[in-house]
Amino acid sequence: MAEVDDDSQEKTEDPSQRRLEKAAEDGEVLSSKEMFVFATMAMGIAMIYALSSFIPAQMGHWSVFFQFGSLDKMDTQILTRLGHGLWVFIVVSAIIGAPMLIAVLATQGAIGGGIGFASKLLMFKGNRINPLSGLKRMFSMHALVELSKAIAKVCLLGVAFVGVIWIYLPTLLHLTEASLLGALDEIFWAVMAALAASLIVLAAIAGLDLAYSWHTHMQKLRMSRQDIKDEHKQTEGSPEVKSRIRRLQMEASRRASEQFAAIEDVAGATAVITNPTHFAVALKYVPGETRAPIILAMGGGAMAERIISKAQEHDVTVFRSPLLARALYFSGEIGQEITDGVYTAVAAVLAYIFRLDRGETPEEPLVEIPGELQFDEHGNTLGKEK
Repeated sequence: MAEVDDDSQEKTEDPSQRRLEKAAEDGEVLSSKEMFVFATMAMGIAMIYALSSFIPAQMGHWSVFFQFGSLDKMDTQILTRLGHGLWVFIVVSAIIGAPMLIAVLATQGAIGGGIGFASKLLMFKGNRINPLSGLKRMFSMHALVELSKAIAKVCLLGVAFVGVIWIYLPTLLHLTEASLLGALDEIFWAVMAALAASLIVLAAIAGLDLAYSWHTHMQKLRMSRQDIKDEHKQTEGSPEVKSRIRRLQMEASRRASEQFAAIEDVAGATAVITNPTHFAVALKYVPGETRAPIILAMGGGAMAERIISKAQEHDVTVFRSPLLARALYFSGEIGQEITDGVYTAVAAVLAYIFRLDRGETPEEPLVEIPGELQFDEHGNTLGKEK
């Protein structure tokens, strides 16, 4: 039996959608550092290539930073040039950095399912400054894998860079024979070739790292069968509660159907007891034919108003008694005799109505309801007699 329990706790099931959403709320999303490196590198190379045609034209403007006037104003000129140079550096950094930042965010949005902010990651956790936890992370399998990836990346990038330099070596050896602009052009294309080769290597590494990151991410979020059951209970409710809700819904639907179907029977009622508008109960009693009064129809709200309207159409007496109307509504069933507890009250009301029908003017009866049959409009027992 213990083996079965242990097996049931093994995290062998793929994470549910709710588990993935909760992990994202906690900041546990799919991420790949190598994909970020690749995206940044690709955008950087694209920006360098796009700006390469503007660099020669700007060389003349940049040369002004190195031109100075008289020696007595050298200090002031140097500060001015440094200020202008710093401003140019900030502008150029923004022009190049903004697209690279966008590339990183777009990459995370593509592989991680969106960009979000998890405030829980900013909360203080003692294990972050715990030396033992730090040592465990340093010598963990994850750290070993990261070290292996770093070594492999350096080796592959080194091979790619050396290979490109080897191809361009004959050209680079003859740069002294070329003009300054020609030499700069050859160096530029050699550097671009080296960067392109590095980008291809980074693309391969990023693809492998993304696959590995996805695998470890899904492994970390795996669930046991008990986890799935618990989550289902939290989101859908326990089977017992769902069954009870379903039963109550079916009973409410059946009750509403019965009330609607019984509206036409109000025409044959002896009297209608009302709340006056929240509840209405139509009763029928024929001395010598029925043993006790029978509930022909009843309803609350709009249904009560329809019952009263139907009674008025057919000259059925409507008697206002909130306590009696609620007692009949919450203790009786359509088509059934009234409960024993309301016999006396109903008898007094019917006797009053029969005397009215004979043309008499009797006093309105004082209706007394047992405490256990006194209800408020929600069906809760009031527990006192009136």
